[in-house]
Amino acid sequence: MTNEEVAAILDDIGDMLDIQGENPFKVNAYHRAANAIRSYSQEIEKVNKENRLQDIKGVGASIAEKVKELLETGKLVFYEELKEKVPPSLLALMQIPSVGPKKAKIFYEELGITTVEELLQAIENHKIAPLKGMGVKTEENILRGIQLFQRGRERILLFEAHSLAQEIIEKLRENSAVKNVDMAGSLRRMKETIGDIDILAASNEPDKVAEAFCSLPDVANVLAKGETKCSIVVKTGLQVDLRVVPTLSYGAALQYFTGSKAHNIRLREIAKKKGLKISEYGIFKVENEEKIGGEDEEDIYRILGMDFIPPMLREDTGEVERALNHNLPQLVELSDIRGDLHVHSIWSDGSSQIEQLVGVALELGYEYLGLCDHAARLKVARGMSIKEVEERLVEIKRVNQKYPGFKVLNGVELNIENDGTVDYPEEILAQFDLVTASIHWGFGQSKEQLTERIIKAMENPYIHCISHPTGRIIGKRDPYLLNMEMIFQMAAKTGTLLELNSFPDRLDLKDDYLREAKEKYGCQFLIGTDAHGAGQLPYIKYGVATAQRGWLEPQDVVNTYSLDKLLKRLKEKQVS
Repeated sequence: MTNEEVAAILDDIGDMLDIQGENPFKVNAYHRAANAIRSYSQEIEKVNKENRLQDIKGVGASIAEKVKELLETGKLVFYEELKEKVPPSLLALMQIPSVGPKKAKIFYEELGITTVEELLQAIENHKIAPLKGMGVKTEENILRGIQLFQRGRERILLFEAHSLAQEIIEKLRENSAVKNVDMAGSLRRMKETIGDIDILAASNEPDKVAEAFCSLPDVANVLAKGETKCSIVVKTGLQVDLRVVPTLSYGAALQYFTGSKAHNIRLREIAKKKGLKISEYGIFKVENEEKIGGEDEEDIYRILGMDFIPPMLREDTGEVERALNHNLPQLVELSDIRGDLHVHSIWSDGSSQIEQLVGVALELGYEYLGLCDHAARLKVARGMSIKEVEERLVEIKRVNQKYPGFKVLNGVELNIENDGTVDYPEEILAQFDLVTASIHWGFGQSKEQLTERIIKAMENPYIHCISHPTGRIIGKRDPYLLNMEMIFQMAAKTGTLLELNSFPDRLDLKDDYLREAKEKYGCQFLIGTDAHGAGQLPYIKYGVATAQRGWLEPQDVVNTYSLDKLLKRLKEKQVS
């Protein structure tokens, strides 16, 4: 079993206990253990074989025994017993914004509701409002929550789709019949959510590729199996489609099936004016049907007289004109990133020691790491008291001495209060290398108040960055209302960085905001994973992909700076 699979079961147990009204400490223990295992940098199977489960911070003796049972027998008796008491479908109700364990339990006991569909029908028949403690407003909020939940289920997070596709591609590459294989569609364009998982392969033996694809270990169901197209459903319930094309047409097919539709229409318009036509089979002269390219994807763009356009830009938002004029942006690359500037450790709600974070950071080739544990007022995240800030600094200095070629930045993630003030006084803030600030409550306030809170924080000379600026969680929480124009203007005026949060369900700021903030206002950005465990540091690639979709170049992202240049840039905020 993978870390994610074990963590998902522990989360289910926590939710089931919550619905049953179990002690909150016991409920939280399961969720803490789930988060710790999910973000742990080593494979849980290996950790168990070495009898090191309790080395994972947040995994106590009792839960370790259950994890051991699950890994070694393939099942967990305690989990199966809970499922007999709490219908598993009831857990989906808890994923709906405005529905927690107490409401889910009431709906189940009072109305027999166990599914989202049954809850929606009850709302339509106005059966929720009359229940004790509910009311019309609650009913309306739950309806909006269901709509948000259903929108989220229609599409897959980039992280989930990309991880699965990468595993499948690596397995297909082991087959000698596969000459080339890549992701396609919106997944290759690295959109934040994916409708379908599309994979394209090149082979002159398509029957062998189809057999290999449909026989993958994770296949739960084969929906279609042909020489040119196959569809499977994997054990997690996701559908994956494979197209197989001849090797001589692979480049044209990859361009065609990557899209976007609007981008491809523009290319066909240009081709038509040149007496050419493009299809998934290649690029041809119209007059005599002569094929003049298509084995390589670059052929299509070169023959049309333009620079190669990276997949992330192919949305018909100006990239075609820029390619024709040979002035496409030189996009920031993962190899440009010198460090992650938003991570959490055990000093707040993270699961990894500082030194564990550094170990993975060094594996990623980083030169520095921004340790931004939560500040005092976020009690739910075990925010640091001033005394703990001082104690953590001693640990940071110890680690920095041990790794002389690497720098752990003494950072913090502050809470922006309702009046725009933050946790610590200026004399404490002045001691940090990196200060970020975020809104963690009051999401339902007016656009004016929320905007003013952020603007006031940006006016603080010691706050370098606003983290996850719009507060959205994809499929779970809509962004809160903000005047983005005012936010971008003030960020540029004060020299405050805006975070591109790489956590898979955030990717905040989103791509179109990034481009607007850069091109219209001249803002600069910081990329942070918001990692709460060392195993989450590789999430940076999703932030970089989003930065590319936002047309960001290395100079727009301070993570590409040398340590000296970065520290100088951070100091400029205080003297501006």
